[in-house]
Amino acid sequence: MDNQLKEIFGAWLAAIGTVTAAVGSTPFRSLGENFRKDLNLIGNELQAVGNALEADGQGEENLEKIGNELQSVGNVTVISGLVIDFKDITQQKLIISGNWIQALGGATALGDEFQDTSDINEIYNIIGNLLQVIGNSLQALSGINELKASYIDNKESFEKEKDNNIWSLDVVGSWIQAIGSVISLIGQIQEESEEQSNENEENNSEDSDDEQDSPIQGNRRRCKNVISNKYF
Repeated sequence: MDNQLKEIFGAWLAAIGTVTAAVGSTPFRSLGENFRKDLNLIGNELQAVGNALEADGQGEENLEKIGNELQSVGNVTVISGLVIDFKDITQQKLIISGNWIQALGGATALGDEFQDTSDINEIYNIIGNLLQVIGNSLQALSGINELKASYIDNKESFEKEKDNNIWSLDVVGSWIQAIGSVISLIGQIQEESEEQSNENEENNSEDSDDEQDSPIQGNRRRCKNVISNKYF
C-alpha cells in the first residue's frame, strides 16, 4: 500500500469512526445503552487505526504526522478507559485525558496546514482539524463535569440528565468532531488527487521531452555516418 492510499484509507476510517462514536454518544431511544457503548468503542478503534495509517502515510517527519500520531494515542487512551476494568474515576480520567490528547493532536496538525493557506485543499484541512479540536475539547469538558459530579455524590443524577439531554457537551462535541473529520476527509482526497495529477503531468512532460530528443539524436547519428562514409 503506497503512502497516498494509506492517507486516504486512514482518513476514511477516521471519518467513519468519528461518526460511529457520535451515534454511540447520542441518547437515541431506539438504541440501547450497551449497544451505544459498543458503538463508541468501535468508533474509537476505527479512529485509532485511521489516524495511525495517516501518520504512516506521511513518510517524512512533520507536524501533521505528529498530530495524527497524538490523535491515535488519544483514541487508544479512550479505548483503555472504556475497556479496562478500572475504578469509575480512573476510567473517566483516562477518557478525559484521551480527548485532550486528541485535541492536542488536532492543534498540532493545524500548524502544518497553516504553512500554505493559498491552497483550497488546505482550507478544508484547517477547518476540519479546527472542528475536531473543538469537538474533543467539549467532550473532555463534559468528562470533567461528570468527574466533578462523582466527587459530590450526584453522579447518578448527572448521568440521568446527560442521557436525557441530546444537547449535552459530550453529544455536541462528538458531532462537531465527526463533521470536522468528514471535512478533513474531503480535503485529503482532493489534496492527494491533485498531487497525483501533478505527478502525471510531470511524467507526460518528461516523455514528450524524450520524444523530441529522439529525432535530434537520430539526425546526429545520420550525420556521423555520412561523414564517415565520405572520408573512409
